Amino acid sequence: MKRSEINHAIADAMLAFQRHDWALPPEPRWDVTGFGLGDFSRFGLTLVNLTELPQYCEKIMFARAGQITPIHKHNSKQEDIIARVGVLAIQIFAQDEAGNFLKHDGRTEILLNGNPEILQAGTILYLKPGERVTLRPGCFHQFWPVSAYAIIGEVSTYNDDVSDNVFVDERVGRFEAIMEDEPAICRLISD
Repeated sequence: MKRSEINHAIADAMLAFQRHDWALPPEPRWDVTGFGLGDFSRFGLTLVNLTELPQYCEKIMFARAGQITPIHKHNSKQEDIIARVGVLAIQIFAQDEAGNFLKHDGRTEILLNGNPEILQAGTILYLKPGERVTLRPGCFHQFWPVSAYAIIGEVSTYNDDVSDNVFVDERVGRFEAIMEDEPAICRLISD
């Protein structure tokens, strides 16, 4: 991914956060990823780590329409994904007893706005601002904005982005090499 793409993604997210009065902490911990797939406009996410503690973590994320966070699960992390601004589609999948991805077969249990739900694999939820889904470890999912963009919250148990992201597409990488084509406006957590 080019540094110029990263700079543009951060500037875009900052404008949206300011527009919606979302104040970032001093010295925000930015993370921009194209998941190693070479098409940030299609597979991309801009994140800020707000809290990184052993007990819990919090992130605020930004994505434009058309940007998908690819299908993945976390073996250890439980997380709430929260629509803050815009409408967020999140597709839920299941895993078998061995932890393998189930695209259409199987069911998985989530909490939708705090209420237990059992969903068929492949179900798409549309979260409006303020709505949330709680995903237990092992719940495969992908998400994308339905609106022009979305600001997305995440509150979770301990976050290990290096080893606890299991993507279905083996080409996907959580962190990717950066081509330095211009100076960085902010350093990333991976820098």
